[in-house]
Amino acid sequence: MNQKHQEDLAHIRSMMERSSRFISLSGLSGVFAGLSALIGGLYVYQLFKANGLDYFDGYHKLYSVNLVSELIWIALIILVSALTFGIFFTIRKSKKYDLPIWTSATKKMLLNLAIPLVAGGIFCLALLYHQIYVLIAPATLIFYGLALVNAEKYTFSDVKYLGYCELVLGFISLFFLGYGLVFWIIGFGILHILYGLIMFKKYK
Repeated sequence: MNQKHQEDLAHIRSMMERSSRFISLSGLSGVFAGLSALIGGLYVYQLFKANGLDYFDGYHKLYSVNLVSELIWIALIILVSALTFGIFFTIRKSKKYDLPIWTSATKKMLLNLAIPLVAGGIFCLALLYHQIYVLIAPATLIFYGLALVNAEKYTFSDVKYLGYCELVLGFISLFFLGYGLVFWIIGFGILHILYGLIMFKKYK
């Protein structure tokens, strides 16, 4: 009898979680998003070398308009790639486990995710406009971390730990200006891959 009650309670908890949290996120989406960022970051480093810029020489660098434009395009390609992988693996997981995608929890999660991201995007555009390039990488890490922590209550609670790591990394990078690419690769590349692998193993 006790076992039946426990099973009923577990079933009720599962139904409540499905209705209040977006649980179709796949760990693989994090892995491939991280790989996209890692490849993009390494490409940017090679791009600097091709333009005669030694990234680790410790000097503040002046970037040409063409180089800045190319960096923006690379960032957009990385973003589109990460979103594409995220959508693909999310749809695949939802179909596999017969989970709804567009629910009230999904809308709330996206709203809580979007507010810090939009604020961060506008802030980074202002930095770009004023040519304060050294603060762009720390800002993206910090606002992304805030977005993850803010959206955590509507999806897997593990997301907040990735958010905290991104925040800490962003704060540290503020004291090592000029090495933003390194912190960016660690935060969006390596941390995403590690987080994705952990999530895939835990919730597969």
